[in-house]
This record gives sequence, structure tokens and C-alpha cells, in this order.
Amino acid sequence: MSRLVALVLSVAFGCWQAGAQRQADGTQAGQKTKQITRQQWPQRIGANYLPNPVRVHPKVISGGLPEGDRAFKELQMLGVRTLISVDGVTPDVATAGKYGLRYVHLPHGYDGVPMQRARELAKAVRELDGPIYIHCHHGKHRSPAAASVACVAAGLIPASQAMSVLQIAGTSPHYRGLFESVRETKPVDSASLAALVVEFSESVEVPPLAEAMVAMDSTHERLRLIAQAAWSPPSDHPDLDPAHEALLMREQFTELLRTQGVKAKPPQFRQFLRESEAAARSLENALRNRSADSNESDATGMARISMAKISANCVACHTQYRDVPLSEK
Repeated sequence: MSRLVALVLSVAFGCWQAGAQRQADGTQAGQKTKQITRQQWPQRIGANYLPNPVRVHPKVISGGLPEGDRAFKELQMLGVRTLISVDGVTPDVATAGKYGLRYVHLPHGYDGVPMQRARELAKAVRELDGPIYIHCHHGKHRSPAAASVACVAAGLIPASQAMSVLQIAGTSPHYRGLFESVRETKPVDSASLAALVVEFSESVEVPPLAEAMVAMDSTHERLRLIAQAAWSPPSDHPDLDPAHEALLMREQFTELLRTQGVKAKPPQFRQFLRESEAAARSLENALRNRSADSNESDATGMARISMAKISANCVACHTQYRDVPLSEK
């Protein structure tokens, strides 16, 4: 009987040892998993309909403009509850609502994230329902900067991690103001964020000049797609009329030159617009001549030259006026 008891006790002790070891292994594995999870962000996210999505924190994703039902459905599948647009374009509140998503509009420019806007973004990521998707147009410049600033200011990520978000997103170093904002952001104490009064609106008005620039950027993007399709309607946008898009671009420059805001700008700023207006007129004529088969080779060459002039002027104007860091204005 004593041998039997001893055998039972031995087996029981062996089972206990094995169980204890499994528990210890499980604890270590759990700790390792948590460590890996902490190290997994910032990281790119695989997506079919969302431009350039980057997970900055488990609660915050940076990316580009969601367009159409499939993009908003993908956001829903990612578990997103709130969208924050830092773009000047009016958010698509109606489509977001169809998928139970809330929109908040907190736009800022390419020259950096103003201090007050940074605090509002920090309060948003701390208090609004998440996960939160912060987006601009392409998801490469303003939104990763805004997401980094928001998460650092809110204490969600360390400041040492912020610049890596811009690197992963592919933010251009030419946007010195955005890099400066990310580099200089510090955590804001919880009491200050809690006391901050912010009306999180689904859409806000932007200055007329900024609104006009947003429209021109969209037209320029469509013309770029047309140029890539050999100056014909792109296969995925067969509804685009090349000459009409050039006409829209010309009219946008013409109307902008008539505004009081532009008349108050420096002479060089207005010169950029006048040169671009003339180039848009040449582009329109070239595309109309090309479609009329008058001389397709010459028309195509003129279209290429005119488009290059518009693009070069945009870059030069942005570099000299739009993208100058806030600290230098």
C-alpha cells in the first residue's frame, strides 16, 4: 500500500511539475507576445482601398482619403470608429455615416501642425472612440505628421518613435514644417487636455485660397492620370475629357487671380499663377488640336511642355510660399 501511495504521489508531483512548467512557459510566451505587439507599430497595414495606411498606435491609423463605399467598408472591417480629416476637402460625412463611422474635421497645412491644432488632435485621439483613422489626401505627408504629433502629445507613443512614422509613410523631407512639428512635439499633461474645450465638428470651412488650391490639386491629379494614359481618358476613368480638364485648370487659375486674397500676395506669387494660367491655356489648345487630328505629334509635344510648366510652377510656388515652416513665417 505504501508503495502504491508513493507511486501516486510521484505521478501527481510529476504532473504538477509539468503543469507549472507549462504555466511558466505560457507566461514567458505571453510576455514575449506583448513585447512583440508593442514593437509592431508603427507599421504598414495591408489594405485594398485605403491609400498608404500606417498603424501608429493600436488606437491610431494614418492614411489617405477614403473614397467610395469599398474604402469605408474596409475601414469598418478594420474596426475604425472615428475618422479625422486633416485635409482641406469637405469630408464625405454621408458615406461614413452609412458604415457607422463618425467624422471630425481638423485641417492643417503643409507648413506644419500649429500648436493649438496639435492639442486638439491630442485630445481627439485620447477621448474619441477608436480605433481612429487620421487622413489627408494621399496619406504621405500631413496625416502621418498629424498622427505622430497627436500620439506624442497625448502620451500614446514616445517622442523617439515619432519620426519613424514619417519614414514609413514616405513623407517628403521637403515639407520641413511637418518634420519640425513632429520633432518638436512634447507630451501634454492629462489635466490640460481634459480642460481643453474643443467642438469636434464633422466639417469646417477653410479659407477661400486654401479651398481653391484643393480644387486645383484635384484637377492637376486628373490631368496627371490623363498624361500617363498618353493624353487620353484613363481606362479606370473613361469619363474624363482631357481638353475639358485643361479648361477647368485654366479657369481655376483665372478665377484665383481675380480674388482679393491673391491680389494682396507678393508679385512673385501672382506671377506663378499668371504663367500657369497661360500654360493651362496652351495645354487646353494642344489637347483640342490633338483630338481634332490636326497634327497629333506637335499637339502631344505641346501638351507635355505645358503640363510640365504647370507642375514646375506648382512645386516652385509651394516651396516658396506654402511649405515654409510655421516658425519661419
